[in-house]
Amino acid sequence: MTIDDLEKAIARLPPDQLAKFRDWFEAFDSARFDSMIERDATSGKLDALAEQALADFRQGRAREL
Repeated sequence: MTIDDLEKAIARLPPDQLAKFRDWFEAFDSARFDSMIERDATSGKLDALAEQALADFRQGRAREL
């Protein structure tokens, strides 16, 4: 199956099935993203960014959101 096939199949879904697919895909995509972030954090890829953020905070270069 190709991306084009998937696009065509999704375009033919009735509204209720499209809503179910959208919910499923959002959960699927979120889980994959969370997994990637977890791997990056565990491997130390995010350490430099965290240290920079903490240094900025300590030096008063942060504000409340």
